[in-house]
Amino acid sequence: MLEIYACQAEHSRGRQHPEPPAPTRNDFQRDRDRIVHSTAFRRLVYKTQVFLNHEGDLFRTRMTHSLEVAQLGRSIARSLGLNEDLVEAVALAHDLGHTPFGHAGQDTLNECMTAYGGFEHNLQSLRVVDHLEERYPQFDGLNLSFETREGILKHCARRNALIIEAQEPGGVASRFLLGTQPSLEAQLCNLADAIAYNAHDIDDGVRSGLLKLAQMEEVPLFQHYKTITLQLYPSMSEVSKSRRLLYETIRRMLSDQVYDVINTTRENLQKHCPKSADEARQAGPLVSFGGPMAEQVQAMKSFLYKHLYRHPQVMTTTTAAQEVVRELFAAYLSSPQEMSPDYAARDETPRAVADYIAGMTDRFAAKEHERLTGRRLLV
Repeated sequence: MLEIYACQAEHSRGRQHPEPPAPTRNDFQRDRDRIVHSTAFRRLVYKTQVFLNHEGDLFRTRMTHSLEVAQLGRSIARSLGLNEDLVEAVALAHDLGHTPFGHAGQDTLNECMTAYGGFEHNLQSLRVVDHLEERYPQFDGLNLSFETREGILKHCARRNALIIEAQEPGGVASRFLLGTQPSLEAQLCNLADAIAYNAHDIDDGVRSGLLKLAQMEEVPLFQHYKTITLQLYPSMSEVSKSRRLLYETIRRMLSDQVYDVINTTRENLQKHCPKSADEARQAGPLVSFGGPMAEQVQAMKSFLYKHLYRHPQVMTTTTAAQEVVRELFAAYLSSPQEMSPDYAARDETPRAVADYIAGMTDRFAAKEHERLTGRRLLV
């Protein structure tokens, strides 16, 4: 049973290319299935979250991250009476446009594309589902519903929003020009994304040895739940049980963030009383943390940025990954024939190069770089 402010599949604004309805699935379920079967989704299993794919089998990848976001999103959506199918579709697709080597690859590709319109991974995710996937005889892309595409386009620079708006008046980019919000389901995916990566980056950071469990005491939110865990399970203080202590602390921290979002969002909805999904879009951000939790989450993000994402060992790998992307871009730009034929044949070479590199997995990008330069930078 969905609330009146949830997106209803039967009231979807539809697809760019009209299709007859599926006999057993609604539009959002159909979107989710198309995403799961896409080539871009499969590639996520070999794309970096924080640690490069070859650095360990148990570290998160873009694939496992997307699955965790979907799980969190569906749980929260069910409690709020929002559309779980739409949340799942957006969550599974939100990182389809991410480059190899995580944010290092994205930032470097954006630098390479400065003279050609830049590169945004959210916009690239939309390009993937609108144009780059080649699965159907009638159209390019996956032809997803408006609501799923709206959620995928999480951020968009004004210059790109204007371009999309000219091509699709009143479409997925108009909210960036009008200052309105996406659906509640899309807002929820944004927060589920943040909750998931904060939790699993702590887990991966400690597992890697780059973060120490004692070091995490600097994060008030983490330390609070660690103290509670030790009060309930004193034996967890033993070194042999440090993994269990970490897991239980993260579990409690993650759960309370979820409950905070649910409670705060309910209060916001009661205050604004939207009578439809479109009214909710006009009401400002409604799916949110409460003030105190938002401050603590931000403090945790700042800690991770300083001590994990900027850790010397991570930065060494990041520097090498940036060089791989930069030299791949230069090589393909000067010799487009080195790309696969369908990309080499395109008229707009710089954008074709960006699309080609963005679609690579970590391992393929490293192999291509070695093939083209004779140098192995990532081992």
